[in-house]
Amino acid sequence: MEYLGEPTQGSQGKILCCQCGVPIPPNAANTCVSCLRTQVDITEGIPKQGSVYFCKQCERYLQPPGTWVHCALESRELLALCLKKLKGPLSKVRLIDAGFIWTEPHSKRIRVKLTIQKEVMNGVVLQQVFVLELIVSHQMCDDCHRVEAKDFWKAVVQLRQKASHKKTFYYLEQLILKHRMHQHTLNIKEVHGGLDFYFGSKQEARKMVEFFNTVVPCRFKTSERLISHDVHSNTYNCKSAYSVEIVPVCKGDVVYLSPALARSLGNLGQVCVCARVTSAIHLIDPSTLQVAEVSGAVFWREPFSALSTPRSFTSFIVLDVEPLRDQRRTAGSGATSSRHVLAEVWLQRWNEVGTGEQLHTRTHLGHLLKPGDRVLGY
Repeated sequence: MEYLGEPTQGSQGKILCCQCGVPIPPNAANTCVSCLRTQVDITEGIPKQGSVYFCKQCERYLQPPGTWVHCALESRELLALCLKKLKGPLSKVRLIDAGFIWTEPHSKRIRVKLTIQKEVMNGVVLQQVFVLELIVSHQMCDDCHRVEAKDFWKAVVQLRQKASHKKTFYYLEQLILKHRMHQHTLNIKEVHGGLDFYFGSKQEARKMVEFFNTVVPCRFKTSERLISHDVHSNTYNCKSAYSVEIVPVCKGDVVYLSPALARSLGNLGQVCVCARVTSAIHLIDPSTLQVAEVSGAVFWREPFSALSTPRSFTSFIVLDVEPLRDQRRTAGSGATSSRHVLAEVWLQRWNEVGTGEQLHTRTHLGHLLKPGDRVLGY
Protein backbone atom coordinates (compact mmCIF):
# COMPACT_ATOMS: atom_id res chain seq x y z
CA MET A 1 0.00 0.00 0.00
CA GLU A 2 1.34 3.44 -0.93
CA TYR A 3 1.01 6.29 1.52
CA LEU A 4 -0.19 9.50 -0.19
CA GLY A 5 0.10 11.83 2.79
CA GLU A 6 -1.99 14.85 3.63
CA PRO A 7 -3.08 17.20 0.78
CA THR A 8 -1.12 20.45 0.76
CA GLN A 9 -2.94 23.66 1.64
CA GLY A 10 -4.12 25.63 -1.39
CA SER A 11 -4.05 22.65 -3.76
CA GLN A 12 -7.16 21.99 -5.84
CA GLY A 13 -8.42 18.62 -6.82
CA LYS A 14 -9.76 17.65 -10.22
CA ILE A 15 -13.01 16.10 -11.32
CA LEU A 16 -14.01 14.14 -14.38
CA CYS A 17 -15.96 15.78 -17.16
CA CYS A 18 -19.53 14.51 -17.14
CA GLN A 19 -19.46 14.15 -20.94
CA CYS A 20 -16.07 12.77 -21.93
CA GLY A 21 -14.48 11.86 -18.56
CA VAL A 22 -11.38 14.03 -18.96
CA PRO A 23 -9.93 15.34 -15.65
CA ILE A 24 -10.66 19.05 -15.32
CA PRO A 25 -10.66 21.69 -12.58
CA PRO A 26 -14.08 21.89 -10.91
CA ASN A 27 -16.59 24.28 -12.44
CA ALA A 28 -20.29 24.96 -12.11
CA ALA A 29 -21.19 22.93 -15.23
CA ASN A 30 -18.86 19.98 -14.44
CA THR A 31 -18.02 19.98 -18.15
CA CYS A 32 -14.80 20.62 -20.04
CA VAL A 33 -14.42 23.52 -22.49
CA SER A 34 -14.49 21.22 -25.55
CA CYS A 35 -17.79 19.67 -24.55
CA LEU A 36 -19.25 23.07 -23.67
CA ARG A 37 -18.41 24.36 -27.14
CA THR A 38 -20.12 21.35 -28.75
CA GLN A 39 -23.29 22.12 -26.78
CA VAL A 40 -23.23 25.96 -26.73
CA ASP A 41 -22.21 28.37 -29.50
CA ILE A 42 -22.00 31.91 -28.09
CA THR A 43 -21.55 33.33 -31.60
CA GLU A 44 -25.02 32.14 -32.60
CA GLY A 45 -27.03 35.02 -33.99
CA ILE A 46 -23.94 37.10 -34.82
CA PRO A 47 -23.48 37.46 -38.60
CA LYS A 48 -20.12 36.31 -39.90
CA GLN A 49 -20.43 38.12 -43.25
CA GLY A 50 -21.60 41.54 -44.39
CA SER A 51 -20.83 44.42 -46.72
CA VAL A 52 -19.64 48.01 -46.58
CA TYR A 53 -20.15 50.62 -49.28
CA PHE A 54 -17.25 52.58 -50.72
CA CYS A 55 -17.31 55.57 -53.10
CA LYS A 56 -14.39 55.37 -55.55
CA GLN A 57 -14.63 59.04 -56.57
CA CYS A 58 -14.13 60.62 -53.13
CA GLU A 59 -12.74 57.48 -51.38
CA ARG A 60 -15.23 57.54 -48.50
CA TYR A 61 -17.16 54.80 -46.71
CA LEU A 62 -20.88 54.89 -45.99
CA GLN A 63 -21.75 55.15 -42.32
CA PRO A 64 -25.48 54.38 -42.13
CA PRO A 65 -27.90 55.91 -42.53
CA GLY A 66 -26.48 58.60 -44.82
CA THR A 67 -23.07 59.80 -43.66
CA TRP A 68 -19.92 59.32 -45.73
CA VAL A 69 -16.59 59.31 -43.84
CA HIS A 70 -12.92 59.04 -44.79
CA CYS A 71 -11.26 55.90 -43.36
CA ALA A 72 -7.77 54.57 -44.06
CA LEU A 73 -7.23 50.83 -44.38
CA GLU A 74 -6.80 49.08 -41.00
CA SER A 75 -7.47 52.33 -39.14
CA ARG A 76 -9.40 52.81 -35.92
CA GLU A 77 -12.13 54.66 -37.82
CA LEU A 78 -12.62 51.73 -40.21
CA LEU A 79 -12.66 49.25 -37.31
CA ALA A 80 -15.37 51.28 -35.57
CA LEU A 81 -17.35 51.34 -38.82
CA CYS A 82 -17.12 47.54 -39.10
CA LEU A 83 -18.15 46.96 -35.47
CA LYS A 84 -21.23 49.12 -35.97
CA LYS A 85 -22.46 46.46 -38.38
CA LEU A 86 -22.73 44.13 -35.32
CA LYS A 87 -23.99 46.69 -32.82
CA GLY A 88 -27.23 44.81 -32.10
CA PRO A 89 -25.88 41.22 -31.83
CA LEU A 90 -22.78 42.30 -29.88
CA SER A 91 -24.94 43.87 -27.18
CA LYS A 92 -25.76 40.35 -25.91
CA VAL A 93 -22.10 39.36 -25.42
CA ARG A 94 -18.96 40.97 -24.07
CA LEU A 95 -16.39 42.13 -26.63
CA ILE A 96 -12.84 41.43 -25.44
CA ASP A 97 -10.66 42.19 -28.48
CA ALA A 98 -10.95 43.17 -32.13
CA GLY A 99 -8.35 43.54 -34.86
CA PHE A 100 -7.82 43.31 -38.59
CA ILE A 101 -6.57 40.26 -40.46
CA TRP A 102 -4.42 41.33 -43.40
CA THR A 103 -5.94 40.89 -46.85
CA GLU A 104 -4.85 42.01 -50.30
CA PRO A 105 -5.95 45.63 -50.93
CA HIS A 106 -7.44 44.69 -54.32
CA SER A 107 -9.39 41.72 -52.91
CA LYS A 108 -12.28 43.97 -51.80
CA ARG A 109 -12.45 42.06 -48.52
CA ILE A 110 -12.10 43.31 -44.95
CA ARG A 111 -11.58 40.61 -42.30
CA VAL A 112 -11.91 41.41 -38.59
CA LYS A 113 -10.93 38.97 -35.83
CA LEU A 114 -13.23 39.27 -32.78
CA THR A 115 -12.90 37.78 -29.30
CA ILE A 116 -16.09 37.62 -27.22
CA GLN A 117 -17.22 36.21 -23.86
CA LYS A 118 -20.63 35.10 -22.64
CA GLU A 119 -22.02 33.50 -19.49
CA VAL A 120 -23.49 30.05 -20.17
CA MET A 121 -24.52 27.09 -17.95
CA ASN A 122 -24.69 27.85 -14.22
CA GLY A 123 -22.60 31.00 -14.44
CA VAL A 124 -19.75 29.52 -16.51
CA VAL A 125 -18.08 32.17 -18.74
CA LEU A 126 -17.13 30.90 -22.18
CA GLN A 127 -14.72 32.75 -24.54
CA GLN A 128 -14.69 32.30 -28.30
CA VAL A 129 -12.91 33.77 -31.33
CA PHE A 130 -14.51 34.22 -34.76
CA VAL A 131 -13.82 36.15 -37.97
CA LEU A 132 -16.11 38.72 -39.54
CA GLU A 133 -15.67 39.09 -43.31
CA LEU A 134 -17.02 42.22 -45.02
CA ILE A 135 -17.28 42.66 -48.78
CA VAL A 136 -16.44 46.16 -50.07
CA SER A 137 -19.17 47.17 -52.53
CA HIS A 138 -18.92 50.26 -54.72
CA GLN A 139 -21.63 52.90 -54.44
CA MET A 140 -21.46 56.52 -55.57
CA CYS A 141 -22.23 59.08 -52.86
CA ASP A 142 -24.74 61.89 -53.33
CA ASP A 143 -22.05 64.55 -53.72
CA CYS A 144 -20.34 62.65 -56.51
CA HIS A 145 -23.72 62.02 -58.14
CA ARG A 146 -24.27 65.77 -58.39
CA VAL A 147 -20.81 66.23 -59.84
CA GLU A 148 -21.48 63.67 -62.55
CA ALA A 149 -24.88 65.22 -63.26
CA LYS A 150 -23.16 68.54 -64.19
CA ASP A 151 -25.63 70.45 -62.00
CA PHE A 152 -23.85 69.98 -58.76
CA TRP A 153 -22.85 73.31 -57.25
CA LYS A 154 -24.88 75.35 -54.82
CA ALA A 155 -22.50 78.30 -54.39
CA VAL A 156 -19.65 79.84 -56.36
CA VAL A 157 -16.87 82.17 -55.19
CA GLN A 158 -15.62 84.42 -57.99
CA LEU A 159 -12.13 85.68 -57.08
CA ARG A 160 -10.86 88.61 -59.16
CA GLN A 161 -7.98 91.11 -59.16
CA LYS A 162 -7.90 94.02 -61.57
CA ALA A 163 -4.15 94.35 -61.99
CA SER A 164 -1.74 93.92 -64.90
CA HIS A 165 0.45 91.55 -62.88
CA LYS A 166 -1.12 89.42 -60.16
CA LYS A 167 1.59 88.94 -57.53
CA THR A 168 -1.02 89.22 -54.78
CA PHE A 169 -3.12 86.63 -56.56
CA TYR A 170 -0.22 84.20 -56.76
CA TYR A 171 0.54 84.73 -53.06
CA LEU A 172 -3.08 83.95 -52.25
CA GLU A 173 -2.93 80.73 -54.28
CA GLN A 174 -0.02 79.53 -52.12
CA LEU A 175 -2.02 80.27 -48.96
CA ILE A 176 -4.98 78.29 -50.32
CA LEU A 177 -2.75 75.26 -50.90
CA LYS A 178 -1.00 75.66 -47.54
CA HIS A 179 -4.25 75.75 -45.53
CA ARG A 180 -5.98 73.20 -47.80
CA MET A 181 -8.95 75.48 -48.41
CA HIS A 182 -9.48 73.86 -51.81
CA GLN A 183 -10.26 70.37 -50.50
CA HIS A 184 -14.02 71.03 -50.26
CA THR A 185 -14.33 72.55 -53.73
CA LEU A 186 -16.26 70.61 -56.34
CA ASN A 187 -14.60 72.35 -59.26
CA ILE A 188 -12.13 75.18 -59.96
CA LYS A 189 -12.22 77.08 -63.24
CA GLU A 190 -9.78 79.64 -64.55
CA VAL A 191 -11.48 82.68 -66.06
CA HIS A 192 -10.32 86.07 -67.26
CA GLY A 193 -9.06 88.02 -64.27
CA GLY A 194 -9.16 85.25 -61.67
CA LEU A 195 -10.63 81.91 -60.58
CA ASP A 196 -14.08 80.49 -59.85
CA PHE A 197 -14.47 78.08 -56.90
CA TYR A 198 -17.59 75.88 -56.92
CA PHE A 199 -18.98 74.39 -53.70
CA GLY A 200 -21.74 71.95 -52.83
CA SER A 201 -23.02 74.06 -49.93
CA LYS A 202 -23.37 77.72 -49.13
CA GLN A 203 -21.56 77.28 -45.80
CA GLU A 204 -18.36 76.06 -47.47
CA ALA A 205 -18.41 79.02 -49.88
CA ARG A 206 -18.91 81.45 -47.01
CA LYS A 207 -15.98 79.86 -45.19
CA MET A 208 -13.76 80.45 -48.24
CA VAL A 209 -14.84 84.12 -48.44
CA GLU A 210 -14.03 84.63 -44.75
CA PHE A 211 -10.60 83.09 -45.37
CA PHE A 212 -9.96 85.59 -48.18
CA ASN A 213 -10.97 88.48 -45.90
CA THR A 214 -8.48 87.26 -43.30
CA VAL A 215 -5.36 86.88 -45.47
CA VAL A 216 -5.68 89.68 -48.08
CA PRO A 217 -7.47 93.07 -48.22
CA CYS A 218 -10.55 92.52 -50.34
CA ARG A 219 -14.28 93.14 -50.55
CA PHE A 220 -17.17 90.97 -51.69
CA LYS A 221 -20.74 91.11 -52.90
CA THR A 222 -23.40 88.42 -52.62
CA SER A 223 -26.14 87.49 -55.05
CA GLU A 224 -28.62 84.61 -55.34
CA ARG A 225 -30.53 83.05 -58.22
CA LEU A 226 -33.75 81.12 -57.67
CA ILE A 227 -33.72 77.68 -59.28
CA SER A 228 -36.99 76.18 -58.04
CA HIS A 229 -39.70 76.76 -55.45
CA ASP A 230 -42.06 74.29 -53.79
CA VAL A 231 -45.25 76.16 -52.92
CA HIS A 232 -46.60 73.29 -50.81
CA SER A 233 -43.67 73.02 -48.39
CA ASN A 234 -42.46 76.62 -48.90
CA THR A 235 -38.90 75.54 -49.72
CA TYR A 236 -36.55 77.32 -52.09
CA ASN A 237 -33.66 76.02 -54.16
CA CYS A 238 -31.19 78.83 -54.80
CA LYS A 239 -27.66 79.17 -56.12
CA SER A 240 -25.45 81.74 -54.40
CA ALA A 241 -22.58 83.71 -55.90
CA TYR A 242 -19.87 85.58 -53.98
CA SER A 243 -17.91 88.12 -56.00
CA VAL A 244 -14.59 88.78 -54.23
CA GLU A 245 -12.35 91.60 -55.46
CA ILE A 246 -8.74 91.85 -54.26
CA VAL A 247 -7.12 95.27 -54.00
CA PRO A 248 -5.47 96.16 -57.36
CA VAL A 249 -2.09 96.82 -55.72
CA CYS A 250 0.77 94.30 -55.73
CA LYS A 251 4.24 94.06 -54.27
CA GLY A 252 6.66 96.42 -56.02
CA ASP A 253 4.05 98.87 -57.34
CA VAL A 254 4.60 102.63 -57.06
CA VAL A 255 1.38 104.22 -55.75
CA TYR A 256 0.13 107.78 -55.34
CA LEU A 257 -1.81 108.59 -52.17
CA SER A 258 -4.31 111.38 -51.77
CA PRO A 259 -3.21 114.25 -49.49
CA ALA A 260 -5.83 113.37 -46.86
CA LEU A 261 -4.80 109.70 -46.77
CA ALA A 262 -1.11 110.60 -46.60
CA ARG A 263 -1.73 112.89 -43.61
CA SER A 264 -3.76 110.25 -41.82
CA LEU A 265 -0.86 107.78 -42.18
CA GLY A 266 1.56 110.03 -40.26
CA ASN A 267 2.41 112.61 -42.94
CA LEU A 268 3.60 109.84 -45.27
CA GLY A 269 4.89 110.87 -48.67
CA GLN A 270 2.28 110.77 -51.40
CA VAL A 271 4.52 108.71 -53.71
CA CYS A 272 5.29 105.37 -52.03
CA VAL A 273 6.35 101.85 -52.88
CA CYS A 274 4.27 98.82 -51.92
CA ALA A 275 6.67 96.66 -49.89
CA ARG A 276 4.30 93.69 -49.59
CA VAL A 277 0.62 92.76 -49.37
CA THR A 278 -0.66 90.56 -46.54
CA SER A 279 -3.85 91.22 -44.59
CA ALA A 280 -3.01 94.90 -45.19
CA ILE A 281 -1.04 96.92 -47.75
CA HIS A 282 2.46 97.74 -46.43
CA LEU A 283 3.83 100.99 -47.89
CA ILE A 284 7.29 102.55 -47.58
CA ASP A 285 8.43 106.04 -48.55
CA PRO A 286 11.80 105.53 -50.35
CA SER A 287 12.92 109.08 -49.57
CA THR A 288 12.36 108.98 -45.77
CA LEU A 289 12.06 105.22 -44.89
CA GLN A 290 8.69 105.95 -43.28
CA VAL A 291 6.33 102.96 -43.32
CA ALA A 292 2.57 102.58 -42.96
CA GLU A 293 -0.13 99.95 -43.25
CA VAL A 294 -3.36 100.44 -45.18
CA SER A 295 -6.17 98.04 -44.29
CA GLY A 296 -8.79 96.88 -46.75
CA ALA A 297 -11.49 99.10 -45.21
CA VAL A 298 -9.28 102.21 -45.52
CA PHE A 299 -8.32 101.36 -49.11
CA TRP A 300 -11.89 100.96 -50.32
CA ARG A 301 -12.86 104.21 -48.56
CA GLU A 302 -10.02 106.12 -50.26
CA PRO A 303 -8.79 103.93 -53.12
CA PHE A 304 -5.54 104.52 -54.95
CA SER A 305 -3.98 102.84 -57.97
CA ALA A 306 -0.49 102.00 -59.17
CA LEU A 307 1.47 104.65 -61.05
CA SER A 308 4.02 102.13 -62.24
CA THR A 309 4.49 98.38 -62.00
CA PRO A 310 7.57 96.12 -62.17
CA ARG A 311 6.76 95.51 -65.84
CA SER A 312 8.05 99.02 -66.60
CA PHE A 313 11.46 98.45 -65.02
CA THR A 314 14.53 100.02 -66.65
CA SER A 315 18.03 98.62 -66.25
CA PHE A 316 20.62 100.89 -64.53
CA ILE A 317 24.20 100.59 -63.32
CA VAL A 318 25.14 101.96 -59.89
CA LEU A 319 28.00 104.50 -60.01
CA ASP A 320 28.15 105.59 -56.38
CA VAL A 321 26.27 105.03 -53.11
CA GLU A 322 26.29 107.45 -50.15
CA PRO A 323 24.34 106.22 -47.09
CA LEU A 324 22.48 108.87 -45.09
CA ARG A 325 22.74 108.06 -41.40
CA ASP A 326 21.30 111.20 -39.75
CA GLN A 327 17.84 111.88 -41.11
CA ARG A 328 15.71 114.56 -39.57
CA ARG A 329 12.11 113.67 -38.81
CA THR A 330 9.26 116.12 -38.94
CA ALA A 331 6.67 116.48 -36.21
CA GLY A 332 3.81 114.01 -36.48
CA SER A 333 5.67 111.61 -38.75
CA GLY A 334 5.05 107.89 -38.39
CA ALA A 335 7.31 104.91 -37.82
CA THR A 336 10.36 104.22 -39.97
CA SER A 337 11.78 100.94 -41.20
CA SER A 338 14.77 99.45 -39.38
CA ARG A 339 15.40 96.89 -42.13
CA HIS A 340 16.31 99.44 -44.80
CA VAL A 341 19.05 102.05 -45.13
CA LEU A 342 18.43 105.42 -46.76
CA ALA A 343 21.07 106.35 -49.34
CA GLU A 344 21.75 108.74 -52.22
CA VAL A 345 22.64 106.91 -55.42
CA TRP A 346 24.21 108.00 -58.71
CA LEU A 347 22.96 105.91 -61.64
CA GLN A 348 23.30 105.61 -65.39
CA ARG A 349 21.16 103.71 -67.84
CA TRP A 350 22.65 100.37 -68.79
CA ASN A 351 22.43 100.99 -72.52
CA GLU A 352 24.03 104.46 -72.16
CA VAL A 353 27.08 103.59 -70.03
CA GLY A 354 29.86 106.10 -70.68
CA THR A 355 27.77 108.24 -73.01
CA GLY A 356 24.51 109.15 -71.27
CA GLU A 357 23.80 111.51 -68.44
CA GLN A 358 24.13 110.53 -64.78
CA LEU A 359 21.03 110.38 -62.62
CA HIS A 360 20.80 111.15 -58.92
CA THR A 361 18.10 109.78 -56.63
CA ARG A 362 17.35 108.51 -53.14
CA THR A 363 16.59 104.90 -52.35
CA HIS A 364 15.65 102.75 -49.37
CA LEU A 365 17.96 99.93 -50.56
CA GLY A 366 21.24 101.45 -49.36
CA HIS A 367 22.08 98.28 -47.42
CA LEU A 368 22.06 96.24 -50.63
CA LEU A 369 23.51 98.47 -53.36
CA LYS A 370 27.21 98.74 -54.19
CA PRO A 371 29.04 100.60 -56.99
CA GLY A 372 29.07 98.53 -60.15
CA ASP A 373 25.79 96.71 -59.42
CA ARG A 374 23.21 96.35 -62.15
CA VAL A 375 19.77 97.21 -60.82
CA LEU A 376 16.22 97.65 -62.07
CA GLY A 377 14.39 100.88 -61.39
CA TYR A 378 11.42 102.91 -62.45
